[in-house]
Amino acid sequence: MRAIIVNRRDQHEKSHMDELKTLAEAAGYEVAGSLEQVTRPHSRFLIGAGKVEELAEMAKELKAERIVFGNELKIIQIYNLAKAVGVEVFDRLQLILEIFQKRASTEEANLQIELARWRHELAYARQKVRLARRGEQPGFHGLGKYEVDVYHDSVKRQVLNIEAKLRDMRKTRRLHRTSRQKQGFQSVSLAGYTGSGKSTLFNALAGEDVPVNVGLFTTLSTTTRAIRVNDEEVLLTDTVGFIDNLPLTLVEAFYSTLEETVLSDLILLVVDVSESIEEVERKLSCCLDTIRKIGAGSVPVVAVLNKTDLVSVEILNERTANLKDRLSSFVPISALHKTNLGLLEKEMAGYLVHRVNSFVTLPTTEKSLSLLSWIFDHAKVQDVKYEESSVNVAFSASPQTTEKVRSDAEKLGGVYKLEQTENLGPQVRPQA
Repeated sequence: MRAIIVNRRDQHEKSHMDELKTLAEAAGYEVAGSLEQVTRPHSRFLIGAGKVEELAEMAKELKAERIVFGNELKIIQIYNLAKAVGVEVFDRLQLILEIFQKRASTEEANLQIELARWRHELAYARQKVRLARRGEQPGFHGLGKYEVDVYHDSVKRQVLNIEAKLRDMRKTRRLHRTSRQKQGFQSVSLAGYTGSGKSTLFNALAGEDVPVNVGLFTTLSTTTRAIRVNDEEVLLTDTVGFIDNLPLTLVEAFYSTLEETVLSDLILLVVDVSESIEEVERKLSCCLDTIRKIGAGSVPVVAVLNKTDLVSVEILNERTANLKDRLSSFVPISALHKTNLGLLEKEMAGYLVHRVNSFVTLPTTEKSLSLLSWIFDHAKVQDVKYEESSVNVAFSASPQTTEKVRSDAEKLGGVYKLEQTENLGPQVRPQA
């Protein structure tokens, strides 16, 4: 589909037409033309009336089938523009939703996209019907036949139905996360601007093959794998990429995906250092801002300066010097060529709690079995052996959990030891 991309910006703002073109192409459009205006926002069309006339001529000449704005538009502006140009008009939110729809590969991702789309529709349902009754324009076809409240209620039912399905999925996700936490697993989340190379780094660290494409928003749902960091098993999660001015509707709809970032023990913030320093700083600011907005501001962050294979040593030194004031911890790497991954793992290990391998012998009493059940819930049990008057347990846990087990075991007359390696036989959880 042929499209014309349009953006309005203030005089002090930098042009982002290149990113808009990349977004449009990621959505599958052939960008036939572009138009940018530096002006204050106009209420009727966002851009000036003269530019609208120019846009109408351009659309006719280039045989464009859609006009794509890099700004968010009011519904009345979309209607007025479609009427003036005679072509359907999409704004930034609709464009990103279209990309997400093309890239979604799981049921949850598809539901999250549908939720964002219907929530947006719900906010403007009544207004869209009223506008359609004035005379239906491209993008408003079919709405004029509805009663205002009937259409609004129909959209609301869609929202409620999808929210219920996502709640069930989130419950399952939380159960899995709780189970991992009880077993003492720590989690690391990959975050970063879309296209920064998160999935390439995920593959390099996890030995996986999640999709990696040249384009935006390749990852729309989480992928989690176990990796080893300093001989400790850690869960690594790849999540959806960030983008500047991500509409709040999308942040809310993708919360269950971003939730993995909020609840992780460490965030690896992937930064593409092969771009200009202005772009690096802009995207870094966007990512740090998004991390704060989703409630992950207290999670430790290690910045991963990726794509070092594309820059000279001098440029890399210049980038790191400029970023030192913004980042407390960073590691330059090339995920594609697996350069400096050992250094990155060493840096990660400094932020993660090391689990202690322990062995405890408990007398066979009701209170001991209660403690044993607690150990199963809060530690990674490696082996259990039941004897006539005692039970022997080998487990791995955080120092805090280990200390509680030692204290409680000794109160019950048990014996606690460190680093027991004897194979105790098959692991069997006591019956409740």
